[in-house]
Amino acid sequence: MIQEFLSSVPRRARRNPVRYAGLAIVLALCFIALFADVLAPYPSDFHGEALLPPSWDHLLGTNNLGQDVLSQVIRGTTVSTEIGLMSALVSIGIGVTVGILAGYYKGAVEQFLLATTDAFIIIPSLPLMIVFVAYTGSSSLMIILSISLLAWCPMARLIHPRVLAIMDSPYIKASRMLGKSDLFILVHHIIPNCWEVICVKFAVAVGAGMLAEASLSFLGLGDRFSISWGSIVNEAFRYGALLLGYWWWYLVPGLMICVSVLAFIMLTHSDSGKTGAVE
Repeated sequence: MIQEFLSSVPRRARRNPVRYAGLAIVLALCFIALFADVLAPYPSDFHGEALLPPSWDHLLGTNNLGQDVLSQVIRGTTVSTEIGLMSALVSIGIGVTVGILAGYYKGAVEQFLLATTDAFIIIPSLPLMIVFVAYTGSSSLMIILSISLLAWCPMARLIHPRVLAIMDSPYIKASRMLGKSDLFILVHHIIPNCWEVICVKFAVAVGAGMLAEASLSFLGLGDRFSISWGSIVNEAFRYGALLLGYWWWYLVPGLMICVSVLAFIMLTHSDSGKTGAVE
């Protein structure tokens, strides 16, 4: 079975090169994030000559403290990817739960959950994240919670009508006639039929979470005890690297943010648009 899957990869890649290019980038990011300390050419406590341009000794030069920029970018991959993944898990989990409950139980439960979702949707995301992190602290946990606080709303709004459509299916009515419990119907019928939408939104949410973390870190609200791409760019701009011409300090971290967000969006690319119901 594994051999069949591996042999079909080239054919699938030719059919949808955009998705597989995104998958290759995402896998590379995960590999770098997992083995950052091994891949980084210099230890975290290294301090050499400050503001050296790119060379064979320092491929991306050094910053104002003499730290190797490439090593910082590699270590920053861990934090940026971790926050993106965790914030996506939390926000998608909340959104799926709210959307499914609203569509399944209807009535007062549906009205209350949808009204709550609408109330959260109209709140500006970035200002709320800034206020939340400023008052609760800029630890990684607080950043994840601040990103997830509003990111669940689109997922809930997307899942809700899909659940309503599934509820009218014959196999749902048959399950109820057979006396199946609500938990059985949710696990075996509702969630499997929403799985494709959940996966697509999860990929988008990871990219959005990484971008939100970079925004907070760029504003100086990132975790002060860890390195992320946004915090590297923040330090470069605070020192005036843009005006002084130290392009190697901020360019690559900025490109990493853009490429990573684009890679997760590329994962959602579809070549057929066909979906199938799971009964």
